[in-house]
Amino acid sequence: MALLALVAVTAVWGVTFVPVKHAIALYPLFAFMTVRFAVATATLAIPAAPRLRLLGAPGLRAGAVLGGLLATGYALQTAGLQRTDVSSTGFITGLYVVLTPLFALVLFRSRIGVAVWLGVVCSVGGLALLAGVHAAGTMGDLLVLASTAAQALQIVFAERYAAQYDALALTFVEMLVALGAFFVVALALGDLHAPHGRTVWFAILVTGVFASALAYLVQLWAQRRMSAARIALLFALESPFAGLFGYLLDHDRLGVAG
Repeated sequence: MALLALVAVTAVWGVTFVPVKHAIALYPLFAFMTVRFAVATATLAIPAAPRLRLLGAPGLRAGAVLGGLLATGYALQTAGLQRTDVSSTGFITGLYVVLTPLFALVLFRSRIGVAVWLGVVCSVGGLALLAGVHAAGTMGDLLVLASTAAQALQIVFAERYAAQYDALALTFVEMLVALGAFFVVALALGDLHAPHGRTVWFAILVTGVFASALAYLVQLWAQRRMSAARIALLFALESPFAGLFGYLLDHDRLGVAG
């Protein structure tokens, strides 16, 4: 059940690439992220509220760590994408399948089986064929790599915290902290204003409810049952799902290698 739930999460992430692409062409990105995580926080608020007392101060700090890493990953990826090309961003982002088991091994001495490392090799090879490996702006690539490290750390720490704290309350705090981070950035950029139009609101609601609140709740629930390294391998399915739905919904086409 955990495996199937995570596959569904990656499918949701993959299908949201198209509406998000159209939405941020009409509405500033960090304002979009702010409203997206406001919707995610509101989605979890009522069921999570009575459970917050179960977290205590350590649980609140854990949620803050996860939310901080989540927001950092998104922000650095966006900054990197402005300085490099999409193909490089897609490939480097997928490298969290390598960094996640490495971080788990170094930070927590997690045992990584041979099957997982074989999966990592296959995933990286697949990502190289799907996204290509391009030499683009060095600074942009480094920013995307830092974003990838933040995403990998989010998965690793989620594994540690999932078994200790209530998943619903922890996810709520994670969404709330990410909301606060994006709100500050959007406010500083002067981008924060009310969204309008069906295209923008559709993308906000789909990503806020399904690709954020429910997706990260499923992640924490599943990480009670699966290792961070295996979670990262499953999350790598986001790239082929994005390619599939880009083909079906947005007339994207892959080359022979892809």
